[in-house]
Amino acid sequence: MRTPPYLQKGDLIALAAPARAISHSIAERAESTICRYGFEALADPEVFLEHNQFAGTDEQRKDHFQRLLDHPDIKAILCLRGGYGSVRIIDELNFDQFNQHPKWIAGFSDITVFQLHVMAVHQSESLHCAMPVNFEEATNDTVQSLFDALQGKTPDFNIKPHPLNRRGETSGPVFGGNLSIVYNLLSSNSFPNPDGMILFLEDVDEYLYHVDRMMVALKRAGVLERISGLVVGGMTDMRDNNIGFGKNAEAIIAEHVSGFDYPLCFGFPAGHQKQNLAFLMGRTSTLEVNKEGSYFVQHHADSYGSTQ
Repeated sequence: MRTPPYLQKGDLIALAAPARAISHSIAERAESTICRYGFEALADPEVFLEHNQFAGTDEQRKDHFQRLLDHPDIKAILCLRGGYGSVRIIDELNFDQFNQHPKWIAGFSDITVFQLHVMAVHQSESLHCAMPVNFEEATNDTVQSLFDALQGKTPDFNIKPHPLNRRGETSGPVFGGNLSIVYNLLSSNSFPNPDGMILFLEDVDEYLYHVDRMMVALKRAGVLERISGLVVGGMTDMRDNNIGFGKNAEAIIAEHVSGFDYPLCFGFPAGHQKQNLAFLMGRTSTLEVNKEGSYFVQHHADSYGSTQ
């Protein structure tokens, strides 16, 4: 797995809107935050386009993202928000220049599309992190972790015990992201080979029966039996029907991996919540779960090289 070059102060971070439309205030907040951390920000006029719920037509969003991928001076692409729309343009993008000069694609939620794709097809790491649409309510350490990670500094995660945890230790590359997107990309070329990998899942605003449906699909596709560990972040603002499903999202997930023996960590501080700490997708990591809680550490990698 390749590591794009880490950023130095003064490097250029471009803003992208590959999914839902965004407001000027979100982009302005992003620009001021990027500059406050010592980097240069690029917000092209295209990020303010609107077409129904999208930030422009598919063609407009594709063309803009392509220019950011190809631009030689851009070191990271920070997506302004998620929503829906990335999957509509992923197959139209050309990653030739990206492969010659990899750069960080940063975000989460709908941006899982790009993160899984560059991992599966182009063997490149990416950054799972908060986006500018979330900056106003995000914790200080959430925003700090984004810019730290872009410079090659990722924290060790010490997570409190959870009653659904399963003890054990494993190491492997981390993949996954938003459960709905992981489910959506099953059987596509954008889905990484899960053998021996640690799966991370989070989601928001889903019906509980749909969480169950997606976990059943991952099990039937053989994904859940091939991974070496499972990390679960925020399962936020879940919905239920008038006749309740009978379990919350975490319990549903635990049920579907109950037949396996790999470590299981709940309560990871990432997802649609105020604390959404940055970590590297595709990076080889170690997960240890014991009675004191969970410990998650990402291995060191030299910039633009293989994980050590």
